[in-house]
Amino acid sequence: MNGASTSGGIRAAFSYCVQQVRNYDYHHYLCLLQLPPKMRKAAFALRAFNVETARAMDVASDPKIGLMRLLWWQEAIDKIFANKVIEHPTAQALSSVISENKISKVWLKRSVEARINDARREATDMPETMEELEQYAEDTVSTMLYMTLQAGGIRSTAADHVASHIGKASGLLLLLRSLPYHANRNRQFPYIPTKVAANHGLLVKQGGQSEVRMDSREGLCDAVFEMASVANVHLQKARELAGTVPADALPVLLPAVPAQVLLDSLSRVQFDVFDPRLTRGVLGIAPLWFQLKLKWYSWRGKY
Repeated sequence: MNGASTSGGIRAAFSYCVQQVRNYDYHHYLCLLQLPPKMRKAAFALRAFNVETARAMDVASDPKIGLMRLLWWQEAIDKIFANKVIEHPTAQALSSVISENKISKVWLKRSVEARINDARREATDMPETMEELEQYAEDTVSTMLYMTLQAGGIRSTAADHVASHIGKASGLLLLLRSLPYHANRNRQFPYIPTKVAANHGLLVKQGGQSEVRMDSREGLCDAVFEMASVANVHLQKARELAGTVPADALPVLLPAVPAQVLLDSLSRVQFDVFDPRLTRGVLGIAPLWFQLKLKWYSWRGKY
């Protein structure tokens, strides 16, 4: 294969990544457009990888097929770092990014392994504590921010600390937003910890197994509020550290904005995740308003 065709293939792979993120992770797509051009390619490849692994179980007709897809990505990471060619556009883009940047294999592996462990859980096998969910958010969302910082050559403990809080907040809020979807798939609210469910009278035992009641909308709203409050604390901690973050890291931390938007949207509907207003626009607000808000934060160097 000559250099021109190889270059064309890489361009096509990156175009595929951009389209995947735009189609399935639109609010982060808009965030990535605010990044400096030199960081954008890596960020889109990483987010496209996240789209692939996050959707693996949802697009599969059989959970076993979804799990096989995740295991394929686990092996693909090893092959990419071994400089082996993989015929998949996202993998090709990721391989190109890894060869050009010092991106940690540990974070990539941790991300997909968290998805694999989640996929292997039984439908009624809910986490017990908020700490378990926070760790899942750290492994699947914060890792994307860590690797984007790495791709930008940003080495800052403060930036990593903020990225951890933003990733946890974002991950928790997106799990809350997905509760109706999982309820429709009869997964019995797998992302409400049993201790939170018990706090609000939602936990019942049937046949030796614990399940979350679906007929108590008030209790569910209270549980969502408790979980959203944890996400809010992470956002507050991230902002308290803003003065310690280097300027070149600020654009990477813009995902705090959609997290705040979703938190505000949940508040407007009294934390009723089934309220149809949450599905409108971008995370519950008009697309133009979302874009203006994002531009405003970016222009001011805030998150």
